[in-house]
Amino acid sequence: MATFARPTFSAKAYAAFRPTYPASLFRTVLDFHQLPLSKNETTLLDLGCGHGLIARALSPHFGRVLGLDPSAGMTKQAMRMTKETNVSFHQGRAEDLQPFLGGRSVDMAVAGQAAHWFDYSAVWRELARVMKPGGTIAFFGYVDGIVQGAAKATAVMNKFVYGFGEVAPGVEGMGSYWEQPGRNILRGLLRSVDVPGDNWRDVTRLTHNPGDPDGEDVAWLKKKMTLGEVEAYTRTFSCYSGWKDAHPEMKSRAEGGDGDVVDVMWDQMVDSTPEWKAMGEQWREAEVIFDWGTYLIMARRK
Repeated sequence: MATFARPTFSAKAYAAFRPTYPASLFRTVLDFHQLPLSKNETTLLDLGCGHGLIARALSPHFGRVLGLDPSAGMTKQAMRMTKETNVSFHQGRAEDLQPFLGGRSVDMAVAGQAAHWFDYSAVWRELARVMKPGGTIAFFGYVDGIVQGAAKATAVMNKFVYGFGEVAPGVEGMGSYWEQPGRNILRGLLRSVDVPGDNWRDVTRLTHNPGDPDGEDVAWLKKKMTLGEVEAYTRTFSCYSGWKDAHPEMKSRAEGGDGDVVDVMWDQMVDSTPEWKAMGEQWREAEVIFDWGTYLIMARRK
């Protein structure tokens, strides 16, 4: 993904402000996998590992954890943040596992917030090669969250994040800066991705549309946050990084400028919600529930 190679992209900020995965998600994945009694000879493969969050969380359950990411910056960040001795990270792609893994050597492969970028014509072939019989895959991710109880503010955010052309006087929307087709695949919660039946069985899909009253096994990413935290999260969007590259003259207020697209977006979001607006300069302290759309795809090697 080209975004992570841009000079405006910060792997450190991504690690700090992206949401973490809850224990309920990992329980669902591990229960499906059905771990053996002994973990010593088991291997977990984390594809598109980013800063290593999933690799670290699942490392107690496997003898060896290998994290791969195409971004050199991400793999370096993962190494800096990881103390677990059974975890290693390398720059690599899900489509080419030959340099790292032999045939039938992996017990589980996971991909968190990465599977919408895969070239599946190559990925399915590689995963079928490296996976042990009975081994499992688990792809999961999140997209397009809503602020519960703040429909007007959520509508403003969607206008700025996906809008084309001018979304406020003199301000271009971020819609044209998403990398495609990956973003649209993710917005569809990977319903367009088919798991081939020739090598995989027990295919399971759990999808959650934000706002739906699903249980935590399906709606696994809801989080109480301050508006300041939500604002910081919106600045990790890849479309924002692309927008900044295209508009270097528009500096954020935090950088000493007059405001960028995210500053203007949040001005309008706060104005749309009376209780936030009444807080004045303290609006970032308001607590909300942020509910993401999520998917989880699991399958077992025949």
